[in-house]
Amino acid sequence: MILCIAMKPPIELSFWQLAVAMSLILISAAISAALQLGLGRRLLLAAVRATAQLLLIGYVLTWLFVPDRAAFFVLAMMVAMTLIAGVSAVQRNERRYRGIWIDSVISMWATSWLMTAIALFGVVQVQSAAEHPAWYNPQYAIPLLGMVLGNTLNAVALSLDRVSHELVSKRDHVETLLALGATRWEAGRWAVQQAIRVGMLPTVNMMMVAGIVSLPGMMTGQIIAGQDPNQAARYQIMIMFLMAAGTALGTFSVVLLCYRRLFNSDHQFLPNRLWKV
Repeated sequence: MILCIAMKPPIELSFWQLAVAMSLILISAAISAALQLGLGRRLLLAAVRATAQLLLIGYVLTWLFVPDRAAFFVLAMMVAMTLIAGVSAVQRNERRYRGIWIDSVISMWATSWLMTAIALFGVVQVQSAAEHPAWYNPQYAIPLLGMVLGNTLNAVALSLDRVSHELVSKRDHVETLLALGATRWEAGRWAVQQAIRVGMLPTVNMMMVAGIVSLPGMMTGQIIAGQDPNQAARYQIMIMFLMAAGTALGTFSVVLLCYRRLFNSDHQFLPNRLWKV
């Protein structure tokens, strides 16, 4: 027996209602001012940027979601999202090295597009749906890529920051191991392990409490939009495993690329390639 649930259409928000929610940022600003955290200006700037960016992307997606929209525009949007994510991951780090931008973009691109392709072709199978035969259907391709990118971005940023910090702060330890005959992998493996662990931990923690402490974003959005909660839960399960795999691959690839740039083939550590910004 199938239980049918009558879901009402979502309540549309006016700009006045949205303004009420936006005013809550003043609570954060007040706490920052009271404790002299120095975050008030950054909080307000972040709020303005987030609002402008989300409203803009809403109009862009409305235009993209027109039936039979050319694949070029969808792909251009996906490419732009990936490049911005790769650049943003680097900007969150205080230490840089030559090639860090390329490493970040390559890691973000390869992992997020692979996970999105698996979702589109292997799980959702958008190309086989009669009403939406195109694999590049923006209704699925862009939101799925965006969620994987957002999660992988944070993981890549954390991993890059941790691996550079570990190697610099324990430079003497690394060079001692190399002087005693250790290979570059033996001398730097612990830093690689720590960086990947730090990058993956937020996703693992999120998965541990999903559905108990919190309803994740995709599931919440679908329920509010009137989707069957059971189907919303299935979509959320899919995206969580996509994000977990993307996080693992993204952190693994970017940390290894960083490691290869900071150690040469002669098993020498090259800390002079790192600088602070």
